Amino acid sequence: MRRVLGLMVCALLSAMTCWRSDLLWAAERPERPNVVLFLTDDQGYGDLGCFGATDIRTPHLDQLAREGTRLTSFYVSQAVCTASRAALMTGCYANRVGLQGALNHQSNVGIHEHELLLPELCQQKGYATAIFGKWHLGHRPQFSPLRHGFEEFFGIPYSNDNGKLHPVVKTIPPLPLIDGERTIEAEPDQSQFCRRLTDHAIDFIQRHRAQPFFLYVPHVMPHVPIFASQSFQGRSARGLYGDVVEEVDHSIGRVIETLDRLQLRERTLILFASDNGPFLSYGNHAGSAGKLREGKLTTFEGGMRVPCIMNWPGQIPAGRTCDEMAASLDVLPTIAELLGAKLSSNRIDGVSLVPLLLGPASTKSPRESYYFYAGEELQAVRRGKWKLHLPHDYLTVNGPPGLNGKPANFANMQPKSMDQSGLAGIASRHGYRVARIELSLFDLYSDVSESRNVAREHPDVIAQLQALAEQARTDLGDTLTNRKGVGLRAVGQVE
Repeated sequence: MRRVLGLMVCALLSAMTCWRSDLLWAAERPERPNVVLFLTDDQGYGDLGCFGATDIRTPHLDQLAREGTRLTSFYVSQAVCTASRAALMTGCYANRVGLQGALNHQSNVGIHEHELLLPELCQQKGYATAIFGKWHLGHRPQFSPLRHGFEEFFGIPYSNDNGKLHPVVKTIPPLPLIDGERTIEAEPDQSQFCRRLTDHAIDFIQRHRAQPFFLYVPHVMPHVPIFASQSFQGRSARGLYGDVVEEVDHSIGRVIETLDRLQLRERTLILFASDNGPFLSYGNHAGSAGKLREGKLTTFEGGMRVPCIMNWPGQIPAGRTCDEMAASLDVLPTIAELLGAKLSSNRIDGVSLVPLLLGPASTKSPRESYYFYAGEELQAVRRGKWKLHLPHDYLTVNGPPGLNGKPANFANMQPKSMDQSGLAGIASRHGYRVARIELSLFDLYSDVSESRNVAREHPDVIAQLQALAEQARTDLGDTLTNRKGVGLRAVGQVE
């Protein structure tokens, strides 16, 4: 009997301890934050001072990093615009929701109405929502951001080269500038994009200072064609491209200054990332991947590893560099946990990074592995320090990079239409050629440049990663091996 009573007392004390711990956590849990999400377009890993740039000044982003955390192994879903944004908004690999590649003015698909997007998740908790910048998840009326959780939209429906300023294709209709769901200008002055988007963002913050808000600013720049306003032209040591990045940094600084002035910083989570790596074919109008291999349109690190900063004063540690693996598709479940919002019943691929962001420096990422897709091709997998490239064709710059807004090999190009798809079609429009990599294993901890294939020395690691690839093929498919995934969902179609 004494033993039974002793066990009961221990159990009661344990329960009281847990109860007290839960109460303490509830008391210490910070107020649900405002969320400001900045996304740049085609900005390279090496284009920020806090990520190693010496010829571009980014003081506001550098300060955001000093006062927050740099994530140095942060991946996008695919190294191209629509796919990257689809993952960010849904928490899924882009091919799970059917939005690979980049949509254009001819596309009749977009984000499906049954997908729960990040702004819709925020609306569950009474957040005001707005997007000022590039949407790129479908331009037909049913795919409008106003029908997928955003209450305000000012910007463009797809990339800024999808208009009369495309350097190769000259049959594209004018680029539309949209306010709400109404086109207000055709071929707007692109040198004013940074200022106009930022003006809208500041106005939105001022109008919603008394309620929680989710502000998404997917900047148009520095995707080609690039433009800087007059006051920023000639300021950087990297020519016009550097001028553009410095203006984007200044614009982000204006938003941060507004949050400071309105005393909103300490209850605002700020996230910054690029949508993919640099458009290397465009030479001096493209960014730098730093030490990373290749860039946009590839599954090498230069295409899919992007600069990322997360800042929340008093919550996310200041001055920290985190090299744990994380991804843009982790943003949605992270914000869901912080807000206490309910996730969709649809399966997602993201994991919450809250423990990694708010925990001690020794915290390990909940993300153990990652799949690298290009379209419907599974091209690489990563677990821990190991990345295995499966045999595949890829795009690399065709000769010397281009100059002043023209792609590589421009002199030998003939005007092409937007209808050409596949690697050959993309190559023909943007100055690339098709190359090939065979089965290759890289240790990213010692060789982030993916330059030393160590496959022969580690057959056991290859076997483990090939098993991981098989899981991906079963779930998400892989056209390289003629597999159709069982976990794919329908893409939105024009009604």
